[in-house]
Amino acid sequence: MNLFFSLFGFFVDWDLKSLLLFAVVFIITADYVKNRRPLGFPPGPRALPIVGNIFTWDQSKPHEKLIELARTYGDVYSLRFGQNWAVVLNGFDALKEGLVVNGDSMVDRPELALQDEIGGGLGVIFSNGNIWKQQRRFALSTLKYFGFGKKSLEPVILDEFTHCAEEIRGYKGKPVNPHLVINNAVSNIICQLVFGHRFEYGDEKFMKLMLLFDKALQIEASIWAQLYNSFTLLMRLLPGPHQTVKQIWDDVKKFIREELNQHKKNWDPSNSKDYIDCYLQEIETNKPQNDNTFDEENLIMCVLDLFVAGSETTSTTLRWAFLYMAKYPEIQEKVQAEIDRVIGQSRQLSMEDRTNLPYTDAVIHEILRMGNIAPLALPHSTNKEVQLGGYTIPKKVLIIPNIASVLFDRKEWETPFTFNPGHFLNEEGKFAKKTAFIPFSAGKRVCLGENLARMELFLFFTSFMQHFTFSMPAGVKVVMDYRAGVTLAPKPYEICITPR
Repeated sequence: MNLFFSLFGFFVDWDLKSLLLFAVVFIITADYVKNRRPLGFPPGPRALPIVGNIFTWDQSKPHEKLIELARTYGDVYSLRFGQNWAVVLNGFDALKEGLVVNGDSMVDRPELALQDEIGGGLGVIFSNGNIWKQQRRFALSTLKYFGFGKKSLEPVILDEFTHCAEEIRGYKGKPVNPHLVINNAVSNIICQLVFGHRFEYGDEKFMKLMLLFDKALQIEASIWAQLYNSFTLLMRLLPGPHQTVKQIWDDVKKFIREELNQHKKNWDPSNSKDYIDCYLQEIETNKPQNDNTFDEENLIMCVLDLFVAGSETTSTTLRWAFLYMAKYPEIQEKVQAEIDRVIGQSRQLSMEDRTNLPYTDAVIHEILRMGNIAPLALPHSTNKEVQLGGYTIPKKVLIIPNIASVLFDRKEWETPFTFNPGHFLNEEGKFAKKTAFIPFSAGKRVCLGENLARMELFLFFTSFMQHFTFSMPAGVKVVMDYRAGVTLAPKPYEICITPR
């Protein structure tokens, strides 16, 4: 009897092993058949079954890894994340062909599970089709109105610098991490734009809002978000930070809704004071239209998008600026000398001064280039089959524009890896534009807040150089290491900000 059970157990065990082996072979074969590269598709590294090239991706320095892969596979190549194909564009020519020449075919955003759950396809950054067209058109016209029109933000920015400078003078030149105070100052510009008022730096609601933004953006830039977008069904069952990000954004939306409700109580259609007022007017104006996309849910997402796009990027750039000035004191002195000659140390500057400050302007542009704060921009998606770089890209393929590959392209820059304001100066010392300077991306999805960001950077940076000098604490060397996230930010540091 024991012999019988032993033989029976042997065959059962063998059958289970065979079944498992068959299942594995079947899954791998099915994955290969379903996800093999389409005909005429760009080449790329071999993808593993099920997971694709997810282990090829380097979360700590993604843009550098993509540049490295381009040396093997060319400026246009492919990667697979889970079940989804992506095409990477490297170099100025490839990005221009993709985002500008074929801009209409690559204007969409991809369907990312995490973004869909957070925003539901609303807003201006991750929306598509008619929603995107209407919301972007309105956002651009409103930003233009408040940025350079009758309601110019220039005095608002300069006033905020006054508050920021007062806070910084309180440090008395002692070492300080500038992250919080700079983030508060820049975020207050967006608050003035959308809410019509600023917050004191110690305001509890304001501090909570800033903390929520930091938490949510850290998660969205982590491997958890990438895994969620690639393996959505599985990740919904697994614990991790990705399970909390929607609730965090819901808390941010609640804050925005409270501001919206307050606006509705005091709204005067004849006197639009901020973005929310203008949007409420747009809701009323467009009610009779059949294709109307203006409603309160879209308003809340647009405000959220403006905060994400308009605060983190400018704040990060200024933190890079302080480090570069501390690292290159001779450049800092030259900037200050130009400002002293043109403006002096007592007169308040204005945007009209920019043309008379070519070296300062060149330094700001070089900070944007070297800081490289958005190395991969935001992903695009093809809305139809496209011919690109001699390859055929099917519909609904994710497109990754490697902006860093352009900003550090040896063919475009004399000294691509050296901080050199001369990149933006001609032989006469006047400011010179460069076609390969695309830190705000290119094409129809170029950053909608580019003009506002340029204004903020010029006014903030020049004001800082006019009134302060930046240096490292005694015995501390400047470290230019970065931390990859939603932006490429400098690792936390302390710096001495001394009044001039």
